[in-house]
Amino acid sequence: MTDLGTLAPIATPLQFDGRGRTALTPTGQHLQDLIEAVVLTAPGERVMRPTFGSGLMQVAFAPNSDQLGATVQMLVQGGLQSLLGNLIAVSDVTINQTDASMTVSVSYTVRSTGVATTATFAQLS
Repeated sequence: MTDLGTLAPIATPLQFDGRGRTALTPTGQHLQDLIEAVVLTAPGERVMRPTFGSGLMQVAFAPNSDQLGATVQMLVQGGLQSLLGNLIAVSDVTINQTDASMTVSVSYTVRSTGVATTATFAQLS
């Protein structure tokens, strides 16, 4: 696995800065971008990395239930631990469901700094 901590934190989506160079993003935002990429990518979606992703989008239109919440929690936490485990330690994945939406909150600690934070992603069905 590539050590993502040694790569330049390129802004997502890819864009240019005022000097015409590839835009960079602060480390904290870069980690949230990486988490978002894992959470919102389905396994098999990336041709060269078929195991990349969490599978959340595969259950996005399933009827909300306690079983769905537990499944999403397992998919997200497993995907993050396997793909970003060298950068973050996932402490909690919380699923909040209503009839038409699902909100996923990921609490994690940045391994290099020890800073704990939370990233939240919403999916409307």
